[in-house]
Amino acid sequence: MIQAVTDPSAFQIAHQYLTANRVRIAEADEAQILSAVVGNSGLYEQDIRLKDGKLVSKCSCTFPEEPMCRHCIAVLLEYQRWAQPEQTRTPRPAKEPIMAPPIPTSENGNRATLTSLTSDLKLSEIMVFLEWLQPAAKALEKQEPLPEPPPLDPGAVLTWIHTIRNLEDRRRESEEVMTSLESQLKDRDTDVGHLTQQLQFSQRESTTAKTTAQELQREVASYKEMLARVSELTAEVVRHAGQMRAVTGDMLQKSSKLDKLVSSFKDVAEALQSAVTLPPHP
Repeated sequence: MIQAVTDPSAFQIAHQYLTANRVRIAEADEAQILSAVVGNSGLYEQDIRLKDGKLVSKCSCTFPEEPMCRHCIAVLLEYQRWAQPEQTRTPRPAKEPIMAPPIPTSENGNRATLTSLTSDLKLSEIMVFLEWLQPAAKALEKQEPLPEPPPLDPGAVLTWIHTIRNLEDRRRESEEVMTSLESQLKDRDTDVGHLTQQLQFSQRESTTAKTTAQELQREVASYKEMLARVSELTAEVVRHAGQMRAVTGDMLQKSSKLDKLVSSFKDVAEALQSAVTLPPHP
């Protein structure tokens, strides 16, 4: 992982120093490394410290390489190898641990908590963390599960690893939720498409129904006009029928009178005929 955060050419030269056994660690503990590197132009001294959670490196060389020079990189590589459990080196006595400030007391007498992570940092743990971080970064790029955390004592570095793993778990959960939401959104889009088609079909049916209703209204209006005319004709027929009945009554009365007159004429004719008829001679 050191290679990923340093200049490529500086790392390559530092690796050559390490291979050529030019790195000498004079003193080292979990907070500071004092060392020397036999360079191509002489001996250079390094002072690498862990200060407030940041790695601060100083070297007697004048190379402008960032974030650290080739000699400091070589020292970190050597320290990484030097700090492995198989190596049997005797580091200098550990410095007095950094003491956290007194824990303040609240007004009600309960002790407040104060956490200091930077005081728990150790160079060896940081190196282990960097080694774990490289395959972890590759796993993140390939969207694969993160590697198991290295065996570390509880502290800031282990907290970092657990935090990264928790963030990755949350990211995966978020991706699953997003995938589910996208699937639901596609389903909703499909439903909306179907509903839109149904709505368009309903609108066409509604337009057709309106046209049919308008035609029916025109037919009803025509039928109403015809019924009005039929009503007028019916009233006219009824009126003429009344007149015909009246005329028929008059004609019947006149017919009765004529019958009586004819009967009278017959009687008169018979009487006249009787009077005119002569009696026979003896």
